[in-house]
This record gives sequence, structure tokens and C-alpha cells, in this order.
Amino acid sequence: MAIPQVRLKHYLAYGSGDFFGMGTTALTGAWLLFFYTNFCNLTAIEAASIFAIARVFDAVASPLMGFFTDNFGKTALGKRFGRRKFFILLGIPAVFSYCFIWVSDMNYFYYLITYLVFEIVYSMVLVPYETLVPEMTNDFKQKTKFSGARIAFAQVSYIVAAYLPGLFFTWYGKDNASVFFYSGIVVAVICAVVLCLVYCYTWERPRPAEAVVEDGEKSAFNHTARKFVAEVFSTLKVKMFRKHLGMYLGGFIAQDLFNAVFAYYVIFVIYQTATVSSELLGIMSVLQFVAVLAMIPLCISWGPAPAYRLSVVLFGMACAAYGLLWLGDHNSLLLLMLVSALAGVGRGGINYIPWNTYTYMADVDEAITGQRREGIFAGVMTMTRKASQAGAIMVVGLLLQAAGFMPGQNQQPESVHQVILLVLCGGTLLLLLGGYVVSRGFILNVKNHAVLRASCTQMQAAGGPVAGSLSVEDQQILEQITGLPYEQLWGNNTVAYYNRCPD
Repeated sequence: MAIPQVRLKHYLAYGSGDFFGMGTTALTGAWLLFFYTNFCNLTAIEAASIFAIARVFDAVASPLMGFFTDNFGKTALGKRFGRRKFFILLGIPAVFSYCFIWVSDMNYFYYLITYLVFEIVYSMVLVPYETLVPEMTNDFKQKTKFSGARIAFAQVSYIVAAYLPGLFFTWYGKDNASVFFYSGIVVAVICAVVLCLVYCYTWERPRPAEAVVEDGEKSAFNHTARKFVAEVFSTLKVKMFRKHLGMYLGGFIAQDLFNAVFAYYVIFVIYQTATVSSELLGIMSVLQFVAVLAMIPLCISWGPAPAYRLSVVLFGMACAAYGLLWLGDHNSLLLLMLVSALAGVGRGGINYIPWNTYTYMADVDEAITGQRREGIFAGVMTMTRKASQAGAIMVVGLLLQAAGFMPGQNQQPESVHQVILLVLCGGTLLLLLGGYVVSRGFILNVKNHAVLRASCTQMQAAGGPVAGSLSVEDQQILEQITGLPYEQLWGNNTVAYYNRCPD
């Protein structure tokens, strides 16, 4: 099958798919804990336990999904619909399970089951979706544009998710639980539409017939639980992926803590309304979108790591400013809007850059292992993404419970105010600092990636490393990126399972 020429419609169609990833995540991260504790009669500890159980479940589900899609191509369904795209097609009707999370006045087990069901759907769709860019192109600039389109649409979805509850609050009142159910329906409908576009306008890397046969032969004997666990942990042996995860987790967990506690900060600490909270999140989301557009050329010219550090500093300044507003004039909506705008600029870069650099991890891994393992990397990424969000919400729930949070009450004890501020300012700044430090060791950029791709092409043609085939400078770059001596690349190591157990 000939690979299609990448056009604008492909960038837009692929990018729109992250409305599913970010749209649902934004609404969940900003409002679900608040919804559980204020409209569902759950205590903070009960709400936190739902996220804790989901994380144990997801620790297996997401990497397993990545492992499964890597090997699904040899099945009849995989050959007919694609080893990745089949699950995107399946997700189109399944996405409506998201609506049932937002039904009020049910019991604990209803909320636990509905959340777990949607977690399955989320992994089933997002893991294969995340593999599509390295499937469609090897070009650094095209990957950057695909990632930019994805994160730009993610920010649009964040705008929608931020403003929807505020809009429905205006229509139905701030104490009406139906606001969240209607918001969930709107998000689900949009997600179904964009997944249709993703399925129609993306493609997968053609696989040689001998590769499919080889996979089929190995799968009969070696696709065991032992192999699955080995493949998951092998991703952490890739030096650049560890750096990438450090940047990703530092920035995203900081945002997850911020999102989980922001509505509480606005409503209970500075005594504004839920509508104001929604409007401030909306301002952030608009500036996030603008920042993503600015980060696309910046990542090409500066490199991902310097652009990431700039974003971290801006978001950190905004988090500190929210604490200062509490001490000073927290009734000034203008100041709140300005700080929220600054937060949005920083968050835009933090959202874009790790997902941009992720698309190059399969290239680094190919140089090391001689294999294309996009699925297992996508599974680990999705697991860490969901774990970071739910873990942040769980921690906030536990801290609120310990501080004496009273569900359904407009006034909260001073200890609750202190915990909210500690998380909003201290927790986020600490995590941002961690991401900043790790980013100093991330050296992948457009120049280095060109060396990486050329080396992979050469090693693929030769069947392995060829002594003296690279300049001294290029060999040093390749060894810095992979973390291994040149002669140990292309499978001459024990990183991946099949490198250790070829039979």
C-alpha cells in the first residue's frame, strides 16, 4: 500500500481526535471530584477511593492495550480494519459511556463501575490513537505539525470543557446537578464525530509480509504474561524515554493537582461562584490554545527542552500569584483573569511539548532494538497520564478529608483552606521544579533527530551497526540519544524481549 501524501486534512483530522483525550480529561479533572462530593453524597475519601481502584486496574489495562495493538495486525480484524484503527472504530459508539459518569444521586458502586467502564474505553481508543503519528511519518517537521494539530485541538476541547458547565450553570442554576450530565452528553457527541474523522483520514505503516508471518510464529509460543511485563519495563531502559517521562510527569501532575483543587480554591477560599471558576478555566484554555500555536515553531527553532523550561517558569509564576492573591486583593476579578491568562500561556507549552517529543520515542527505540514498538510506549504513556490525573484527584480527596472537608456546605474550616492553598501553590511548584531539572538532560532536537533517522535507515539496510559508517560527531550524538555504545544498537543488546529471547 502506498503511503498517502500528508495534507492539511490529515493534520486536522488526526489532531481533532484529541478532543476525546483532552475534552474528557479536562471535564473530569476540573469537576468530577467536586461533582462526587457536592452532588452525589460521597465523602471525599469515597470519591478518592474510586480513583485509587481505577489506577490499580489501569496499571495493567493501558500497557496491555498497547501490547495487544502491537500484535493485533495478524488477526483477520486487524488485517481488515488496521491493528490500531480497529479500536478507534470500536470507540465511536463506546464513547457515550462517558455520559453515565455524570448521573447524580446514585450509590457508590454505580460511580465506581461507570468510571471503570469509561477507563476501559479511554485506553481502548487513546492507546492506538497515540501510535498513529509514528505510523504515518518519520519526518521530524511533519511529526511536529501532527503533534501541534493534536494539542491545538486539545486546547479547543479544553475551552469547550471549561465553558460548558458555566454555560449550563447560567441556564439551569449553580445547584443543578444536570449541568454536568448535559456537559457530558455534549462532549461525548463531539468525541464520536472526531473519532469518525480520525478513522477516515489516518493510516498505518505498511508491514512487510514476512514481518507479519514472523510475528504470527512467535505469538503462538512467546506472547505470554512474562513477555508482556518484560516489554512494559523495557521502555524504562530507554534513556531518552525516561527523560521524556520526567518532563511529562513533572508538568502534567502539576496541572492535575492544580485542576483538581482549582474549583475548591475559587469557591471556598476566595468565595467566588462556580460560574466564575468555569470562566477562569475558560480564559486559561483560550491562552493555552494560543500558546500551543506559538510553541510549534519554537520547538523547531529552540528545541523542545528550552521551550519546555520557559513554559514551566510561566505556569509556576501563575501558581505563586494565586497564593499572593489570597493574601491580597482576591476580590479583584481583573487580577484573577490576568493570572489565569498567564497560567494558560504556561500550561499550553507544558501540554504540547511532552506529546510532541513522545512521537520520537519509537524512533529512539527502533535504533536500540531494531523494532517498531509504538503500541507499548503508547500504553505506558496512557497509563502514566491516567494515573497522574486520578492520582492527583485521589491525593486531593484524601487531603480534603483529613482537613475536615464537609460535603455540601458553603463554608469550610480554615484547615481546608490551608490544604487547598498548599496543593495549589506548593504542590504544583515542587513538581514543576522536578520537570525543569529533568529537562536539562533532554537533548533531542531537529538536528539530532535527523542523525537518528539516517542511522536507523542505514542500520536497517545493513542489518545492524556498521563500523566506521558514521562521522565521529554523528556517532557521539547517536550514543547520547540512545544511551548505548554504537556497536550495541539495532538489537545487539538485551533491552527488548525479542533481543533477549529471539526464539
